[in-house]
Amino acid sequence: MKKFTNSVGQKLQNISTATIATCLFKKVLENQFLQNVKPLGRTNQNMVGEAFTLRHIPAREDLNPISVFRDANHPERVAVETCPKGAVLIIDSRKNARTASTGSILITRLMKRGVSGIVTDGGFRDLGEIMALDFTSYH
Repeated sequence: MKKFTNSVGQKLQNISTATIATCLFKKVLENQFLQNVKPLGRTNQNMVGEAFTLRHIPAREDLNPISVFRDANHPERVAVETCPKGAVLIIDSRKNARTASTGSILITRLMKRGVSGIVTDGGFRDLGEIMALDFTSYH
């Protein structure tokens, strides 16, 4: 597979997601999309970038106190700090919109690090703050 480059990204900016999905389907890469994902706020251009993925499994409150997020090795924090510039962070939340995949502080960190955007099939905390950011977000 070819490496994702800026020139590839520029070409993809002008192609619809439906066309891309059809091209992938023709290459036997079926179901390469998340269903029922909507933009958070207005989007003025296509979001393009290499996918950087994270599986987010909702935690039980009795076994996962807020203190676990202080750990620098927590998977969500590691993903935010290692997601490459220009990439899109894709969070698989197992289609559970009740789980908060992330919030405004970590999304702001992604934006400041030069990440292109974020997509989750779960929910976000802090919707108002995220909508105010100049950052493409889908949930």
